[in-house]
Amino acid sequence: MDIAAVLAGTLASDATTRDAATQQLESAAAQNFAAYVTLLSAELVNEQSQPHVRNAAGLALKNAFTSRDETRQNEVTARWLNVPGEYRAKVKTDSLRALSSSTSRAGAVAAQVVAAIAAIELPNNQWDDLITDLLGAVNGGDLNTRVATLQCIGFICESISPEILKLRSNEILTAVVQGARRDEPSPEVQLAAMKALYNCLEFIKENFDREGERNYIMQVVCEATQNPAVQVQVAAFETLVRIMSLYYDKMSYYMERALFGLTVLGMNHPDERVALQAVEFWSTVCEEEIDLAIEAADAQEYGDAPERESKYFAKVALPEIIPVILRLLTRQEEDAEEDEWNISMAAGTCLTLLSQAVGDSIVSFVIPFIESNIKSPDWHNREAAVMTFGSILDGPDPQLLAPLVTQALSLLIDMMRDPNTHVKDTTAWTLGRICDILVATINPETHLDPLVRSLVAALEDSPRIVTNASWALMTLSDQINDGADDLQTGHLSPYYDGVVTALMGVTERTSNEANSRTAAYEALASYITHAPVDVLGVVRQVVVTILGRMETLLGLANQLLGVDDRNNWNELQGNFCSIVSCVTRKLGSDIQPLADRIMTLVLQLIQIAGKQSTVLEDAFLVVGNMASALEQNFHPYLQAFLPFLAPALKAHDDPQLCSVATGLIGDICRALGELSTAYCDMFMTVLLENLTSPHLDKMVKISIVACFGDIAMAIGPSFEPYLGATMAVLRQAGEQKVDAKDYETFDYYSQLREALLEAYTGIVTGLKSTDKKALLLDHIPSIFKFLQLVYDDDHSETVLKQCAGLIGDLAETFPDGQLKEVLLQDWVASLVKTKIRNPDVKKTLRWAREMIKRATQ
Repeated sequence: MDIAAVLAGTLASDATTRDAATQQLESAAAQNFAAYVTLLSAELVNEQSQPHVRNAAGLALKNAFTSRDETRQNEVTARWLNVPGEYRAKVKTDSLRALSSSTSRAGAVAAQVVAAIAAIELPNNQWDDLITDLLGAVNGGDLNTRVATLQCIGFICESISPEILKLRSNEILTAVVQGARRDEPSPEVQLAAMKALYNCLEFIKENFDREGERNYIMQVVCEATQNPAVQVQVAAFETLVRIMSLYYDKMSYYMERALFGLTVLGMNHPDERVALQAVEFWSTVCEEEIDLAIEAADAQEYGDAPERESKYFAKVALPEIIPVILRLLTRQEEDAEEDEWNISMAAGTCLTLLSQAVGDSIVSFVIPFIESNIKSPDWHNREAAVMTFGSILDGPDPQLLAPLVTQALSLLIDMMRDPNTHVKDTTAWTLGRICDILVATINPETHLDPLVRSLVAALEDSPRIVTNASWALMTLSDQINDGADDLQTGHLSPYYDGVVTALMGVTERTSNEANSRTAAYEALASYITHAPVDVLGVVRQVVVTILGRMETLLGLANQLLGVDDRNNWNELQGNFCSIVSCVTRKLGSDIQPLADRIMTLVLQLIQIAGKQSTVLEDAFLVVGNMASALEQNFHPYLQAFLPFLAPALKAHDDPQLCSVATGLIGDICRALGELSTAYCDMFMTVLLENLTSPHLDKMVKISIVACFGDIAMAIGPSFEPYLGATMAVLRQAGEQKVDAKDYETFDYYSQLREALLEAYTGIVTGLKSTDKKALLLDHIPSIFKFLQLVYDDDHSETVLKQCAGLIGDLAETFPDGQLKEVLLQDWVASLVKTKIRNPDVKKTLRWAREMIKRATQ
């Protein structure tokens, strides 16, 4: 095979040529992987080859060693480690030699290849001399070699666990910092070194703990923010952002002596790339201090001292940074793309975070700017003033803001008629923020009518304004009645017909530019969800119209041309399903007259959608809502639906669909009660098989565990045939140890334990009032062993409530002393006597204590 010709073919403009070449590469890899990768590495290191071909060789080589899918990555790793040693040595030697290529592109892609191989071999205690070789190249190579090698070190640090590189961290850090120093003559080396330092930061914690080393690192980074090369400045500020995120607690000394001034200079930099990173620095400071404030509040609630304390950098810096941020807000671009991140957007985000971080302190700094610019003839200043007002609504005391909002509301409503699109867009967003955060400032007698009319009128404006106006209408609906959904009438009742009609008009549009149509559907869902009784007629009218649209769109399924048509069709069907679900939840059993039509359309949709998982998920959610609304009247539809449910439960390659299908079993069983017994053999068989599947996503298994409780609660004593197998599975799952240091694993096991508690609670509830409750006695030791394990590890309110509820249920089930020994254990007494403020949890604990008292007398 002429590898150079094939690689060139993968870059061809002609799709047929490109696909054929890609297929050739895939076939070569499948037939003889060792030969394939050595061909690629030989082309990568070949100085006589064309740069674009060498680049293609490097990318193909890197892709042979990496995958974003965890299962696939394991396969790729095993495949490489099984390649004979001489072939692996050849590929590694070629890749390292390519770092010294006279062509910088080849060196850069070689850096990715070496890092990809290192990510496989270093964790498996192989390629021991790699770091030594790389450090030697950094210290003794020519310019191209040093740049590519530093890039390689950066990639390795980014992709490999810090623990693996810990023993070499000092050497790596020394080499990287040397390259980033002010007296390094090459800006290319400085840039590569600074990017490598960025990627090193996580595993040099011990170095950062040592004051002398930390001072030197900070000196190098701070000096780099003033480097003549703008790209180096950008990288230096990016590194400062990362340092602040990782090492906030150690930053006081540097903030006072350098970082305040350097970041203000950076924000004022004429090159927007530098200014963006300097603004991001302060956004990161605010995010850290917001989190610290939350931690402090939580600690205070439990009477503890917080583990870490805020340094209040943002509050101290307000006088210096607020004027700069406000000035940057006025640097909007007339024709900026919606998804284009620019300096005024970054300043707006930073201001919002500053408001949350410093609270009341920000108000006096920004009010003069708002007052002097909100009526400015220059639209930049008007928009910046409105953006400022909207940005400070979350953080300061509502009582401090309320009079300001009340005073400004009429002016803001008038500004919805501003001649400038950007001003109207930001005004709609600000009104939405007021509705969302400070709805109490909206006087129903004076403000509501002009507010609603202005927002409805804005639904005829440009797509971006439609999106924000829809969001403002939605937040108004969500908040104005304090979330109450069962009122006879509400403040918005007189406007329902007009608002819903206008939103329905937006949803009829063929374009979804700026997500305007989607935003209208979301607003519509809110108005349905919160509809008072006196406007339910409007809700029924909506669902009839939506079902008509659904029928029409289903008829067009065979006429779809291309991916765009299919995506639009899927999106619309998803929106229709969302509205039908909302109406079904709202009307409950009153949806019965439309049930035949809804179920017919949904089953047609499921049939037509094929493997379009997002549409299937939406359709399944409609079925679940219909089951919950109709309860036992859903039974006639189940036989027609089951043939579609079974394949979804087996869709292990689509975990989201499988999870929705699993939840649907719970919905069906809760709805049908004892009538679901006839289907439980099928349900339980599939669920137990799924639990043992090595290919099914572990998060779906959490859904399965919780579903057992739903089934048991629904069929009560009829759960007996499944009890033994279910309890064995639950016991095994509950015995797994949690590593609190591994956040991802810890989060998974926390969710699993909550699902186990739900399952046990459902089983106990299903059996406790029946003559089969004695079946539970054999399982009491394992249940209490699990409860003690959970309680020892986790005292969160959710877990406390679940544990106390289950203990109380068991005590209530066996009130005649059968559980006296386990109920009188010290840890049980400690659990149910926990001091807690949450009234809901407190009520459950009190009830559990009472049940234990009765069961142990």
